[in-house]
Amino acid sequence: MKEEKNKFDLLKIVLVMMSVLLLTIFVKKGIQLLKNISQICIVERGSLKFEEGAEGYILRDESVLQGQNYKNGMVQMIAEGQRVAKDKPAFRYYSNGEGEMLNKIASLDDEINAEIESSGLTIFSTDITNLETQIQKVVNSMYCLNELEEIQDRKSELDTYISKKTKITGDLSPADSHVKSLIEQRNALQAKLTNESETILAPISGVLSYRVDGLEEKLGITDFSYLSTAFLEGLSAKLGAVISTSSEKGKVINNFMCYIACPMDSEKAANAKLGDKVKLRLMAQKEVNATIEYIAEEEEDKRVIVFKITDEVEELIPFRKIQVEVIWWSYEGLKVSNLAILEENDRSYIERSKGGYKEKIYVKVLRQNDTYSIVENYTAEELKQIGYDTKELEEKKELNVYDEILLH
Repeated sequence: MKEEKNKFDLLKIVLVMMSVLLLTIFVKKGIQLLKNISQICIVERGSLKFEEGAEGYILRDESVLQGQNYKNGMVQMIAEGQRVAKDKPAFRYYSNGEGEMLNKIASLDDEINAEIESSGLTIFSTDITNLETQIQKVVNSMYCLNELEEIQDRKSELDTYISKKTKITGDLSPADSHVKSLIEQRNALQAKLTNESETILAPISGVLSYRVDGLEEKLGITDFSYLSTAFLEGLSAKLGAVISTSSEKGKVINNFMCYIACPMDSEKAANAKLGDKVKLRLMAQKEVNATIEYIAEEEEDKRVIVFKITDEVEELIPFRKIQVEVIWWSYEGLKVSNLAILEENDRSYIERSKGGYKEKIYVKVLRQNDTYSIVENYTAEELKQIGYDTKELEEKKELNVYDEILLH
C-alpha cells in the first residue's frame, strides 16, 4: 500500500514537471511570436512636417483716418470690413448741435406739408411728380432691408429726393407765401448742417476698419530695422485679443498682403535665410504660404523673423498678436519607421518581407524626424550611377504602399 502511494506521488511530481516544462516552452514561443510580429510594419503613404509655435505680431500697410470733430462722434458711411475707393467718403463726424438741427428740419417739413394742405396751394411740376414717385419707391424698398450699409444708402438717397422736392416747392411758391418762408428756413438749416459736418475721405483704396489700437504708426512696414524681441514684447498687445472698435477713428488697410513678425530662438530659426518659403498655420488652422522678408539678429541665438503672407489677410484684421505655427518643411510620400532604415556604403536600404524571404531595396531618404522618414525609390538611371550592373537593374525592386518591411 505504501509502495503504491509512493508511485502515485512520483507520478504527480513528473506530471507537474512536465506541465512546467510545457508552459515554459509555450511562453517562449509566445514571446518569440510577439517579437516576430513587432518586427514587421506596413508601408503607408503619409506626410511629415517640422513645425514650431511662435507668437506673431501683425504688421500692415494701413492708414489711420481722423478729423477735427472726432469728439462729436462718427457716422459710419462704409461698414467694417467693406472696401472703400480712394477719395471716397469713409465716415463723417456729427456737426455741433446736429441732433437739434435735424429735429428742427423734421418739424419744418411737417409744418410745410400742413401749410400746403391747409392753404389749398397747388403746385404743378413734372419734376415734383417724378420726385414723389422716386421717394415712394425708396420708402417701399426699405421695408425688407437688414444691412446697415444698405439702409444708410437708401436713407441718404431719400433725404436727397426730399431736399430736391422742398427746393422746387419753394422756388414755385408765391414770394409772399408762408410756405416759401418755411422752406427758406429749412434750406438755411440744411446748409448749416452740411457745412458744419466733417466728412473723412479715404486717401487710398482698401478695406475700411474701425478697429484702431494705436500701434499703426509704431509698426511700420517700409523699414523693419526697428524690430527686436524687447520692442515687440513691450507693446500693449495681448495674445489673441480682438482690437476694440473706435468711435473716433478709422483706418484703410491694404488687404492684399501683411507681415507677421515672430521672435524665435530655435535651431531652424537660426538657419533661416531671407527669401525662404515656408508655411504658417494661423488661428483658424488654415495653412498659408509665407516668405521670409526680414531677419533681425540678436544675442543668444535670438531672432525676429518677419514673414510676408498674401492669403487670409482680411481674417487677421481684428487682431494684432496671434499664435502661429511655423511649418519649416512639409513632405509627402512613402512613410516608414526609422527603425526600418539600414545603411550600407553610405546608402540607405529597407528589407522587405515577401513570402518568408527578405528583399533588399535601396531608397532615398527625403525627410526625417525622430520617428518616421519619407522615402523614395531610386530611378534606374540613379541606380546605374551608384554601381548597379545590367542584371541587377533588370531585377530592380521598388518599395510600394502596403509592403511589409522589417524593423531592426
